[in-house]
Amino acid sequence: MKLTEPVRQAAARQPDAPAVAGPDGELTYAELDRTADRIAAALAARGVRAGARVVLWAEKSVLVVAAMQAALRLGAVYVPIDPLSPADRAARIVRGCAASVVITTKARSDELRDAAPAYLLLPTPGAAWSEIESPPAGPPPEPDTTEDSLAYILYTSGSTGEPKGVCISHRNALAFVDWAVAELGLGPEDRLSNHAPFHFDLSVLDLYGAFRAGASVSLIPETFSYSPAQLVDFVARERISVWYSVPSVLMLMMDDAALLDADLPALRAVLFAGEPFPVHYVRRLRRWWPDVRLFNLYGPTETNVCTAYEVTDVAPDRITPVPIGTAASGDRVWAVRADGTSAGPGEEGELLVSGPTVMLGYWGGRPQGELPYRTGDLVVLDDDGNYQYVGRRDDCVKVRGHRIEPGEIEAALLRHPAVAAAAVVTAGDGLHRELVAFLVAVDGDRPGLLEIKRHSAGLLPRSMLVDRVRWLDRLPRSGTGKVDRRRLRQIVADEPFRNSAERRPSG
Repeated sequence: MKLTEPVRQAAARQPDAPAVAGPDGELTYAELDRTADRIAAALAARGVRAGARVVLWAEKSVLVVAAMQAALRLGAVYVPIDPLSPADRAARIVRGCAASVVITTKARSDELRDAAPAYLLLPTPGAAWSEIESPPAGPPPEPDTTEDSLAYILYTSGSTGEPKGVCISHRNALAFVDWAVAELGLGPEDRLSNHAPFHFDLSVLDLYGAFRAGASVSLIPETFSYSPAQLVDFVARERISVWYSVPSVLMLMMDDAALLDADLPALRAVLFAGEPFPVHYVRRLRRWWPDVRLFNLYGPTETNVCTAYEVTDVAPDRITPVPIGTAASGDRVWAVRADGTSAGPGEEGELLVSGPTVMLGYWGGRPQGELPYRTGDLVVLDDDGNYQYVGRRDDCVKVRGHRIEPGEIEAALLRHPAVAAAAVVTAGDGLHRELVAFLVAVDGDRPGLLEIKRHSAGLLPRSMLVDRVRWLDRLPRSGTGKVDRRRLRQIVADEPFRNSAERRPSG
C-alpha cells in the first residue's frame, strides 16, 4: 500500500464524510480526492514526474494537505519546510533537494527568488485557486513507484551547520500508521487533532492515521499552537477524540488553561512524544483522566515511532519519567554497550533500531540499507522489560520537542561579524529548557541578546534561536582540544544569569 490509497479508498466508501478541516475550511473525502487530482494536474504541467521533489513552504491548510496527496499521486516526493523558517534556510533546502516545484505564497516565492525552477502559488485567503479551477480529464496515471519508493523528506537540524533530509518511504510511514490505527482502534467516528507542523514527524500519525481509518483530522493553526487557552477550547469545540503532541504543550495546557478541568467527553486517547514528560504531570493526567488511554511514544525522525509505552499506572513514589517501552510498528530494538556488546537488563547502552520504519537514508547520503539505525540515545532495560531513556550519546539536544544540533546554531552565530567562536548548550528542563550561547568576541565588541537573536532569525527557525548569551574571553577546551561542553553546562548551573532582560518571556 502507498500513502495515496487511504484517501482514494475513503472517497469511494464514504465520499461525504469529513476528511480534513483547517483555517481555510473543510474538505470531505470526495473533495480532498478531487482537489488532489487537480493540484496533481497543475504540478504535472510544470514538469513534475515520479521521483521529483515538490517543496511545500506555507502555513498549515487543507490545500497544503491536498498538495501532499497530489505530489504522491504523481510518484513525486513532497518536502515540507517549517513555515517559520527564514528564507535563507528555506532556499538552502530547496536547492539542496533539487526541487522541481515549490508550492508557496506569492510573498514567499519573492523571498526565494530563483531558488527553484518553478512555483505553484497558493491563493490568498478566501480567494479561489485559479491554477486548479479546470478539472483534469481524469486522475493522473498510476506512477511507476512501489511501497519502498521515497514518499517525503523531513529536514532536521544538522551537526555540520546544514539541515539534513531524512528520506521516508511509503512503507516506512505506513508501518507506524498501521500499528497506531490498530493499537488505538481508530475508526470513522474518531476526530484527530493535528498540533505538530507538517515538517515534524508527529504530523504523520495525525494525517495518515485519520485517512487510514476514514476518520477526520482538524489542523491547529500555527498562530495558536502554543496558546494554551485556545488549544483547550479547540479540543472541546472540535470534539477531539485523539490528541498527539509534545509534552511541553500538554504542560502548558495543564498549567495555564486548566486542561484537566475542561469538559472533554469525546477525548479517549492522549499520545505524547519528542521529549521526556516530567512524571508528576503524567501522574496528574492518569489520576484525573482514568478512562483516557495515555501513550508515551518514542523514536527519532529517522525511525518515526519505534517504541511505545501505555501508561496504566504511575506509582506515587516514582521520580523518573515513565519508560519509552518496548518495540512498536513491527520494529526490533536493542541496546549495545560502548564496546559493541549487547547491554543486559540494568546496563546502559545505545538504542539501535531495525525494521520497517527505519528511513531509506539521508538525502544525498548513503542508503541506510539493512543496517540498524543507531539512535544516539542511551537507554536501560528495566526489570519489567521496558526501556528507560537515560540521555544522549552526542551533543544533540531536545528543546520543547524539537531535535536540535548545536552545530547548526553555532554555524549561524559564527556568521555574525562580531563572533569569533561559539558554543551552545542547554539549561533547565521541560517548559523551562533553554538554549544558551557562549560566545567569544572578535575585537571586544559584544552585541546584546536582541542583536544576536535578530541576526540568527535570518538564518534559523524560531525553535533554534538562543534564549541567553554569555560572552567569554575563550571557550574552555578538553584535553583533546574539543570544546568542553560539560564545563559550559556547569557554568550555567553554578552562575545563573541575573539579567532578566536576557531571558525569553514564558509562554
